[in-house]
Amino acid sequence: MVNEMETFLPQDGKNGATVYKFTPAKSDVEANGTIQFDPFKERKLEHPTTDGETLTHLLKASLGTGILAMPVAFTYAGLAGGILATVFTAFICTHCAYVLVKCGHTLYRRTHRTAMSFSEIAEVAFENGPEWGRRWGMPTSYCIRYGLFITYFGTCAVYTVIIATNFQQVIEYYYGSPLNLRVMIALLLVPLILLSWIPNLKYLAPVSMVANVFMGVGLGITFYYLVTDMPPVNDRPLFLPVMQWPAFFAIVIFAMEAIGVVMPLENQMKTPQNFIGLCGVLNQGMAGVTLIYILLGFLGYVKYGDEAQGSITLNLPIEEIPAQAVKILIALAVYCTFGLQFYVCLDIGWVAIKDRFTKRPKLVEYVMRTILVTAAVLLAVAVPTIGPFIGLIGAFCFSILGLLIPIVIEMVTYWEEGFGPGNWIVWKNVVVFVFGIIALVFGSKSSIQDILALYA
Repeated sequence: MVNEMETFLPQDGKNGATVYKFTPAKSDVEANGTIQFDPFKERKLEHPTTDGETLTHLLKASLGTGILAMPVAFTYAGLAGGILATVFTAFICTHCAYVLVKCGHTLYRRTHRTAMSFSEIAEVAFENGPEWGRRWGMPTSYCIRYGLFITYFGTCAVYTVIIATNFQQVIEYYYGSPLNLRVMIALLLVPLILLSWIPNLKYLAPVSMVANVFMGVGLGITFYYLVTDMPPVNDRPLFLPVMQWPAFFAIVIFAMEAIGVVMPLENQMKTPQNFIGLCGVLNQGMAGVTLIYILLGFLGYVKYGDEAQGSITLNLPIEEIPAQAVKILIALAVYCTFGLQFYVCLDIGWVAIKDRFTKRPKLVEYVMRTILVTAAVLLAVAVPTIGPFIGLIGAFCFSILGLLIPIVIEMVTYWEEGFGPGNWIVWKNVVVFVFGIIALVFGSKSSIQDILALYA
């Protein structure tokens, strides 16, 4: 493997910025002076994941509980409008993830690195980019790290509430008296800690596969309810006023967005070059996710119309055993998904402290895992109604991190190379920027309304 000290040397730039320059090792330089460095061949992993395992994780990351809100999202766009808007949203989210990974691969070769996190890609892109942007490398890196950590830590807390609530509803139906939700959440502490102890994504892949099975069976039963006694399709409008569409985008983008897991998944791949590309893992996963989102949204809206609730499972009759099975299956799927969402927090947290604990690092890592899970559960116990607050944080962070930051990284990374014929990359990014601002404004507005309704 190439000696990093020989290939990635920091130098002082203007305004105190660190400009990374690399000096190739002799083994990387051919007789004609060209530099040959393949980051994918040089990547050494103890437990690399296969393309199939990465696809499983990606499906699980994108097929979260947000998919259950698709029918209510269609109430803002109509049947045909909902299909078109879902495809457009999926295209934008997938493209931004693609841009992030593509810039990462470009920077791997420029700096002779074999892997980088989301925040590191941003930092290196700025510090090796145009003169005006070099001072922004470290601040951008910190913003990304803190934003991802807060969002995904909050998501883990919300997941504990979702799991507990689904089990609570079924148990209360048979028990005949109300149960304390906080107690139900506290009972999840030990199972969640055990799940968090799974050491890496390689061993977490079977858990994600089980989660996909649970979610698939739960959605299958839900589809059965939706197609049974379904009213005529022409009873629902094909298009609704365009002014309502931003609310649709606000729901779908935060249900589908998974920017936080993209680079951790790519960094652990045996063949990271297969993550992107026309038939790459990213496009395969998002194509399947988009189809499922469209089916559930379309059928749910046809079935329930404007009576569709925030989670389609709330429209199912709780007195029927199949509907109860849906709640249990989705609760189990969310439990299994907790490990993947938690991995983002773990990755950020461990990178921040690992240099301080060189003795018994494994022990320290597992102590950190336990403390983080305990903190998430305690947060959920203290504030079981935390969902709208995390929704507000997610609306703010995912709009910026998932849509705006990747296109900024792309602009900085290719600043010297140019932006294609007619500067088409610039115009493309203007469209993405406008879409991101719309998602930011209307997503935040929707979450604030939920918070106000909660305390009204």
